[in-house]
Amino acid sequence: MHILVTQANQDFAKTSTHLQDEFSKLQIGRASSSIVENLMVEAYGVMQPVKSVASVSVPDGRTVQIQPWDKSMLAGIERAIQVSDLNLNPVNNGLAIILNIPPLTEERRRDLVKVVGRLAEEARIAIRNLRHETMGTFKRMEHEGDMTEDDRKGSENALQEGVDKVNKEIDELAKKKEETIMTL
Repeated sequence: MHILVTQANQDFAKTSTHLQDEFSKLQIGRASSSIVENLMVEAYGVMQPVKSVASVSVPDGRTVQIQPWDKSMLAGIERAIQVSDLNLNPVNNGLAIILNIPPLTEERRRDLVKVVGRLAEEARIAIRNLRHETMGTFKRMEHEGDMTEDDRKGSENALQEGVDKVNKEIDELAKKKEETIMTL
């Protein structure tokens, strides 16, 4: 039974890690290679992430440089950026793609804070769903005689402790990200 709690806690940690990854992709007025690394681009007839066909660097706080290993990839990378939801204008200098990250407006900051809230709520929903599934397994095991009522209650309490811990972590991550967005 504790194995189920351990598995649920591992799934909770994965949800938290995924939330951190999503937060890192948000364009917050500061250059970061993570905003383009996983952007899919057609390379040699196959869709691949930018990071597998080019070197992505951040020469300064407002610029991302994407230098493909094969110059023929420039147009494909440029096109992938233009059709993405990044709202950035790529500059192709013949050797690399340069992305200038504009400073955030107050309106854009508020929009990003809303996105942070939405992502955090999606993570909380995922946690609730995991808890619900695991508790259903506990009840089913009790009904089938594989677990006593006391074991089920103890496992549910242990599971709830994990849920509370990860929800607190999600709240802290969201608060920290909102502060970062509003103070840049």
